Amino acid sequence: MGARFPFSAVVGHDDLRTALLLNAVHPGIGGVLVRGEKGTAKSTVVRALAALLPELDVVPGCRFGCDPAVPTDCPDGPHGHGAERRPARLVELPVGATEDRLIGSLDLERALTEGVRAYQPGLLAAAHRGVLYVDEVNLLHDHLVDLLLDAAAMGRAHVEREGVSVSHAASFLLVGTMNPEEGELRPQLLDRFGLTVAVRASRDVPTRTEVVRRRLAYEADPEGFAARWAEADQELARRIVAARDRLEDVVLPDAELRRIAAICAAFEVDGMRADLVVARTATAHAAWRGAAEVAEEDVEAAVRLALPHRKRRDPFDEPGLEQEQLDDALQQGAEAAGEEPEGDPEGPDDDGGGSSLPGEPSESTSDGQGSAERSHAPAPAFRARLLQVPGVGEGAPGKRSRARARTGRVVRSSTVDGTGLHLVGTLAAAAPHQAARGRSGPGLELRGADLRLSVREGKEGNLVLFVVDASGSMAARQRMSAVSGAVISLLRDAYQRRDKVGVVTFRGREAQVALPPTNSVDAAAARLRALRTGGRTPLADGLLRARHVLATERVRDPRRRPLLVLLTDGRATAAGTGGDPMRDALRAAGMLAADRVASVVVDCEHGPVRLGLAARVADALEAACVRLDELSADQVAGVVRAARAA
Repeated sequence: MGARFPFSAVVGHDDLRTALLLNAVHPGIGGVLVRGEKGTAKSTVVRALAALLPELDVVPGCRFGCDPAVPTDCPDGPHGHGAERRPARLVELPVGATEDRLIGSLDLERALTEGVRAYQPGLLAAAHRGVLYVDEVNLLHDHLVDLLLDAAAMGRAHVEREGVSVSHAASFLLVGTMNPEEGELRPQLLDRFGLTVAVRASRDVPTRTEVVRRRLAYEADPEGFAARWAEADQELARRIVAARDRLEDVVLPDAELRRIAAICAAFEVDGMRADLVVARTATAHAAWRGAAEVAEEDVEAAVRLALPHRKRRDPFDEPGLEQEQLDDALQQGAEAAGEEPEGDPEGPDDDGGGSSLPGEPSESTSDGQGSAERSHAPAPAFRARLLQVPGVGEGAPGKRSRARARTGRVVRSSTVDGTGLHLVGTLAAAAPHQAARGRSGPGLELRGADLRLSVREGKEGNLVLFVVDASGSMAARQRMSAVSGAVISLLRDAYQRRDKVGVVTFRGREAQVALPPTNSVDAAAARLRALRTGGRTPLADGLLRARHVLATERVRDPRRRPLLVLLTDGRATAAGTGGDPMRDALRAAGMLAADRVASVVVDCEHGPVRLGLAARVADALEAACVRLDELSADQVAGVVRAARAA
């Protein structure tokens, strides 16, 4: 493999490089989450960082990379004397990794040959004292994200499984990258990352030209290109070592600590993790610039990196810091620190992006869209009741419907169905027969009848397709506000349950796909807020368009089961090919039922006199029918099954 692209040769992305370097100085910051569109060199910068980290002294033969100068409770211990040097490792965690691959498992070879329980370390052990890199971290299974974030926070990994109880050191620099268009991380997981940086491709022509020039030069001669930047990388590596040595002596004055507390309070962040991360980051920033104590510039730099992802109060809030909000918080911080606040606080130097936060859209860019969304603001959302697809599926990991999971928790062993070998069950089945098989020494003799498979159960994410009546019959009765609030609530629920979502609307003469199925539920919320209403009610066309969308998605992702949520008052006033609007709508509903599409009809009819048309559509769909005011989990207990039992 050729030389990696040099860290010093990266053009722009100053915030990203600073965040990575500060974590290299102080791993206790908690890692970096890099958010950005595709093609912005996120992975290139992260992989280049590993070459800057200083070499390590490790115990010879230790699988956990223990430091010979630091006593530790190591599964491979007790250690003798001696040391060897090796580079810090960059360990990559693939999206499809299993729990065994991450935290380790029983050593199958030793269990079968020697008859002993031995632990085989995972990627957390391999990353100790190095970098653990997770590309597309937003697509990683939630329970795996929880495990690696716990280890990153505690500096140790604890394994309790398959009769093995192991604890080992796992201190590493955690870096995750993600494309927000492919779905967001839950706010709880976002908060666990120490720093976050948003990266975008520069719109500056000279900058883009230089990016292409350097990349082409690297591809033409990787070794020669790396050699030209070797001195600059070596200087950064020396600065990392010097800053690490200086870190413990950096003083955090009480005035700056009060500044940090005031700023975090002004942003109304949850808990105290933000205060701690800002304090650690500011200390590392002071050490990086060679200062003896933390100053205002260190705190401001830390705030810009540590708070953007923590101000989100809702899954649909835009990440990032607005400059006006940041200025107000910095003024409050200055007052708490006992200083005279400046009338126009200046931000730290950046690479000329011109935005309120490097890598984020400017105030003027987002303001136009924001005002459009506010003009269509829905009614307040609520906690939606759970809508499920019946039966047991095998779809993508999530939190909605029951599923046979390939990577979920093992609930039992089986001789007939399951995925992968259930090792403990296999050994337990073979053990009683060893004497009869003439086995007296260590190890086990296995036969085909002993093999047991792992039966895993979990939850799956579904494709939730919203079909929304936006016709005049809805708008005339001022119901779209309530409907929008209900869909926003269901979208929030879909976000938390890791669903894929899509939106079909129908009004006037035809239906349209307002949002093709996507993992980005905030995009669905934005489309819904800008929804236009009025005109006739082509209900049949809405259902047929939904059927076409589901058929297309069935080809793309056959294992993901769909859930259709139809929000309508049941009226049909625009005829299809049959000439009778209601008959056409019921015929289209019957087609979806024949396709075995799990559905829920949300009856939006309003007033004391009800025609019950939505219930007729639900009967044709073979779907449950709930009233709009019954969608709140706070008002109605229990679970709604998405389709009636056959």
